[in-house]
Amino acid sequence: DRRKVIILGAGPNRIGQGIEFDYSCVHASFALADAGFETIMVNCNPETVSTDYDTSDRLYFEPLTLEDVLEIVEVEQSNGELLGVVVQLGGQTALGLAQGLQAAGVPILGTSPDAIDLAEERGAFSAILDAAGLVAPANGTATDRQGAQDIAERIGFPVLVRPSFVLGGRGMEIVYGAAQLDDYFDRIADQGIVSQTNPLLVDRFLDDAIEIDVDALYDGEELFIGGIMEHIEEAGIHSGDSACTLPAITLSDSVLAKVRDATGRIAEGVGVRGLLNVQFAIAQGELYVLEANPRASRTVPFVSKALGTQLAKAASRVMAGDSIAALRAEGLLQESGDGTFQPLDSPVAVKEAVLPFKRFRTKDGKIVDSLLSPEMRSTGEVMGIDRDFPTAFAKSQLAAYGGLPTEGNVFVSVNDRDKSSIVAPVMNLADLGFTLYATEGTARVLLRHGVATEVVGKFTRSGDTADGSENRPNIVEMIQAGEIDVVINTPSGASSRGDGYEIRTAAVAADIPIFTTMSELHAAVASFRVLQHGFDVTSLQEYNERRKARK
Repeated sequence: DRRKVIILGAGPNRIGQGIEFDYSCVHASFALADAGFETIMVNCNPETVSTDYDTSDRLYFEPLTLEDVLEIVEVEQSNGELLGVVVQLGGQTALGLAQGLQAAGVPILGTSPDAIDLAEERGAFSAILDAAGLVAPANGTATDRQGAQDIAERIGFPVLVRPSFVLGGRGMEIVYGAAQLDDYFDRIADQGIVSQTNPLLVDRFLDDAIEIDVDALYDGEELFIGGIMEHIEEAGIHSGDSACTLPAITLSDSVLAKVRDATGRIAEGVGVRGLLNVQFAIAQGELYVLEANPRASRTVPFVSKALGTQLAKAASRVMAGDSIAALRAEGLLQESGDGTFQPLDSPVAVKEAVLPFKRFRTKDGKIVDSLLSPEMRSTGEVMGIDRDFPTAFAKSQLAAYGGLPTEGNVFVSVNDRDKSSIVAPVMNLADLGFTLYATEGTARVLLRHGVATEVVGKFTRSGDTADGSENRPNIVEMIQAGEIDVVINTPSGASSRGDGYEIRTAAVAADIPIFTTMSELHAAVASFRVLQHGFDVTSLQEYNERRKARK
């Protein structure tokens, strides 16, 4: 006699869509069952918890295609009342079925398919931002090569290009000039990801920007912020590949308040009922809206564990018709406030992406470059949590990659833009007892700042030294010989990328830590000091008990 809810899972695991979405589906099933609904899971991945026989009242192990799902709907409607289908939690796979299900007369719970498309359709979403008084990077949409070139020339290079309705940032790239944009279209010509129905989004790329990720709930009247995450890497790296921290460690309360206000305006403008993920960037003091996704994001499990908030459970109840106020009264959400502001004594959680570059290969069998980009490549994620950011970051590195060394040799080679900012972190490494090696240009800067550094040659310039008097092996040979313990390399330009590729792939093959962004390096240097002194381990349950006691 119970009303039924069908939950669409995420399907097979692949880069861009993995177990994070299954977490949301499973917790939704538990919450809806507790609320008295009959839960029906549809998924086709045996490696998930959602396909365990006891997760839901009924499991359909079937392909996530429109035809199969409609058959399941027909069967379930024939012997009971179907409240609706949940498509928000299964990532892009489930979302892709929303319009077809609605056209067939199937009730969709939560945010409507039209509202979901509204957030993806650039023209309509820009109108929402304009009405809300929010700013997005200069942008346009193109369906062909010439259209993209025209937009790029109008808004100025560099630009971020990304196809619509894709998974894990597939086909996304930062383009620095017209020739590179031509090359981009040559490479995607046979992939069918840009068309009249799936236009290419062209955005002005924001250099040196801080990216912010927000997971929130909206019931049509009240907004509940699950968490505001600050990315450690700069904007331009896919959110699934970027490490992030919760709570944010450099954002002021005024910025957090602006982010909360902007998220509420977007939720209202789009017409969200349930989960919403919004990505912002701060550049030159201005808050920009990058994109909004009215669905579960891959950070929902991280936010839930970091702050002790049952975000997916609450979202499923909102989609089923409950209000946030009712969930507060019930105890599923905190009585007052939300995840916007955290006390100064709250623990810091760091999410780190797992990037097994050693297992990735190009078409000709070479190791894939470990440079991060707008296209997602991580296959999982871990969380480190502690009283402060350096310790939490150290724990995240230990979980993802086996930790960081506490002594040894560090190689440094950075682009011209980073040479002024490399001095301070490298000085700290020297103070910690690390021996420094650098290429000629970087070594010159370090030596003039009084940092003891030995010069080594690049891959293509074996034997070069500052004075040319000593012939040494090049850096790739040193890495292969086990003489280097950490690599710091920020590339710039085609030739530097050529040398840098050989250096980075040698580091990947040797399983040694490599840092390719200055922001990540700054975080790591603080963690080296922590690792030399050791740290304690505290369970999530203890952190949650302390959080409850504080409230």
